[in-house]
Amino acid sequence: MLDVQNLSLHYGGSQILHDVALTAEAGKVTCVMGTNGVGKTSLLKAICGAHPRSSGTMMLDGEDVGRANSDVLAKKGVGVVPQGRMIFPLLTVKENLETGFACLPKSEHHIPDEVFELFPILKDFLHRRGGDLSGGQQQQLAIARALIIKPKLLLLDEPTEGIQPNIIQQIGRVIALLRDRGDMAIVLVEQYFEFAYDLADQLVFMERGRVTSTHDKADITKEEAAKVFRIA
Repeated sequence: MLDVQNLSLHYGGSQILHDVALTAEAGKVTCVMGTNGVGKTSLLKAICGAHPRSSGTMMLDGEDVGRANSDVLAKKGVGVVPQGRMIFPLLTVKENLETGFACLPKSEHHIPDEVFELFPILKDFLHRRGGDLSGGQQQQLAIARALIIKPKLLLLDEPTEGIQPNIIQQIGRVIALLRDRGDMAIVLVEQYFEFAYDLADQLVFMERGRVTSTHDKADITKEEAAKVFRIA
């Protein structure tokens, strides 16, 4: 579903990413791991078109998308759950979800029942303002909003950050359900090792803007992965 090769990224005069290669398959979770500041969020921004890459190629579902911006990539099926959630605090839950309609034809301007099956609390709070939700509820809303566009590729940036344990468990179950449907590739950036390892089908470790190693989960034990994570 996603094939990125030789991706480099600059902010001003500083190079943030160096020749990154990353693939993500439909029906699998690819976890990108590493300490703060290694370029994980920058990588997601480059993939979703929020920050234009300096060089490299990106194929999405077999199509070379060039240097398409985030609007174009969203319409091609790239859904993003950004770090910090970035919901609209003055809009209601319903209005936040409806912002995803901009990427869809008018005939599909409706909120799928699946959204409320995955996140029942959102149906109860449909007319509550986003800013009045708890952090965990806002994270559920951010994921649900990304699902509105029926993504082929779902990018999640630190979905457990600042979230209470019971909501983390629910988010983990939702990610697993989405993976098991088999029609979506999921790229997960996460610092919570246990959460990431349990969900991962592929583990990608980064250090100083570079991918240092990539492993199928079947080929690396939890103890080995934890050791690499601490090094990274």
